[in-house]
Amino acid sequence: MPGNPNEIKLVNNAMSNATRRKIMNFLENGERSTEEIGGEIGKTMLDFHLKVLQQASLIELKEGTAKLSEYGRNFLKGKEDKGEEKNADLSKAKPVEIAEVRQLLPCIADSSKFRVIANMAPPLGGTLKVLEPLFPRGRYSDRINALIMQKGEIITTIYGTGKVTMTMIKNEGEAGEALENLKSTINEAIAKGVAPAPREKVRVEPMEIYKYLPQTNCGKCSEQSCYTFAIKLMSGEASLDKCTPLKEPGYSTNQEHLQVLTAYI
Repeated sequence: MPGNPNEIKLVNNAMSNATRRKIMNFLENGERSTEEIGGEIGKTMLDFHLKVLQQASLIELKEGTAKLSEYGRNFLKGKEDKGEEKNADLSKAKPVEIAEVRQLLPCIADSSKFRVIANMAPPLGGTLKVLEPLFPRGRYSDRINALIMQKGEIITTIYGTGKVTMTMIKNEGEAGEALENLKSTINEAIAKGVAPAPREKVRVEPMEIYKYLPQTNCGKCSEQSCYTFAIKLMSGEASLDKCTPLKEPGYSTNQEHLQVLTAYI
């Protein structure tokens, strides 16, 4: 049964994916063949999803069949007992303003676009965590007390201190519009007094991660190919720092995108 931090991470990773959650629910009624699971859920990457669930000790695989492990059954029961989470309280939060745009610098990876640094006041501090559901591709990081979100090429990070950064901005006009939209979204939630209930995590596929990797198959990560490395990232068996080419200046934007994508896994 998972107990240490690494094992808990495997469980969280396994259950963050909609396909794997469907497999778990399908197995709730008893043991099934992999053919039955494929017919119900779909055969795309089925072996991969089953392996991830097995590594997390949520299911048992044997001779073409799968069933919930004892821990898997207890896990689902615990989810049912927990019930729906309530909306987060924002009644004490104050409306924010974009105090200033301090810098507009060329992006390292694409000098035709800009990196924006701005200030938001008053600082939102820990309130950022409950604002995460407002943004379809938003992810809160406890480690840096920041809310990171992605929309197209643009990656926006709001820090608890009030600092706001944006990358891959076309011009000052786009920066102003994006910051105004950000402020409006946050202030609408504050005016209502509640943030939306936690949403399901964004589904990220290996190919989406692969397209931001160097795609040189250099082997420095000890994997046969960049795509294999992407799959290992998905399953929690590898970390981004193993890809040393990403540390080169030309890949800085790719690395920022990958940090956002892997936060959803």
